[in-house]
Amino acid sequence: MDAGCQRLPSAIWVLGFVSLLMDISSEMIHSLLPLFMVTTLGVGTIAVGVVEGLAESLALVVKVFSGVVSDYLGRRKELAVFGYALGALTKPLFALAPNLGVLLSARLVDRMGKGIRGAPRDALVADIAPPALRGAAFGLRQSLDTIGAFVGPLLATGLMLLWADDFRAVFWIAVVPGLLAVGLLIVGVQEPASHTRAMRSNPVSWTNLSRLGSGYWWVVGIGAVFTLARFSEAFLVLRAQQGGIPLAFIPLVMVAMNLVYAASAYPFGTLSDTISHKTLLTLGLLVLVAADLVLAANVHWSMVLTGVVLWGIHMGMTQGLLAAMVADVAPADLRGTAYGCFNLGSGLAMLVASVLAGFLWDRLGAAFTFYAGACFCLLAVVGTLCAPALSERRLR
Repeated sequence: MDAGCQRLPSAIWVLGFVSLLMDISSEMIHSLLPLFMVTTLGVGTIAVGVVEGLAESLALVVKVFSGVVSDYLGRRKELAVFGYALGALTKPLFALAPNLGVLLSARLVDRMGKGIRGAPRDALVADIAPPALRGAAFGLRQSLDTIGAFVGPLLATGLMLLWADDFRAVFWIAVVPGLLAVGLLIVGVQEPASHTRAMRSNPVSWTNLSRLGSGYWWVVGIGAVFTLARFSEAFLVLRAQQGGIPLAFIPLVMVAMNLVYAASAYPFGTLSDTISHKTLLTLGLLVLVAADLVLAANVHWSMVLTGVVLWGIHMGMTQGLLAAMVADVAPADLRGTAYGCFNLGSGLAMLVASVLAGFLWDRLGAAFTFYAGACFCLLAVVGTLCAPALSERRLR
């Protein structure tokens, strides 16, 4: 283990393992959910896009409110615990869902829990991590989170084979790691005393929002356009299905993507502490363009796998980087609000992106969907290169 990783506080590791356990729980369900909707509930791809877009955008929009509350109270952990608990306790609803309405309700409440915990948790990472290791801290948490994201589909695949494609039985098993994540967060993380503050003025007042400078708003804008290019990963699963991969093995597509993501997130996070953020973000966007073009070009399993691997590399290059960029340009006492506003923009973009992707897929075909994603990604590249506020290395 390298020295940079050894210097990271133990609470960063705990937060990473909490994310790992919750992602195992969530991805056991989410890797099968598009197929469950199409094959068991009998819905179309537009409905898949609407469900995924509403769910993921709700999670991102709710983050703005939880982030503001965490800044106002000066506390992060309690909100994070509540969000993780809400996510864990809604998992049984997926196993019980008899129709699309109940499943949509379960998906929305589950993602509401994700939204509640997201901004306070990210702000807590920024509060705990030494500034010189902030990129590494976010990269490590993202890496552990993503290990859970490929272990979950792997477990789902094994259980689907063992139980003859019994979706609901797999969903019941997913409840266990979710509850373990909540328990670990409660006992394993202590909020820093220096960041436990009394109530303060409204974080979303004009005075406080004006303290978020132009560099921050450039990051918000680029993140929103980037999200338009990176629609729901449910469409990667559906693309794999088009390639004739057996039903039980389709979750392995997400295993491959998340394995690459997990392996690359910490190295790229560490790299972001030493090189220009603008350069690394631009390279990550170009990798996503390549992924979209490969996925659009051919449905053969080898091309799908290549596109999925490139997708995982771009995630490793950009997701922790964007989180570190927000922390670098936001005042410490407004980090929750800063993450919330960032994710509000991304949430609205995710809703548009996933619904648009479902529409394009249904009306014009899968290839056109991925070509559209590449175009949005190139627009994000232009925005990144034109943003003067991103040209400097971080100063804090």
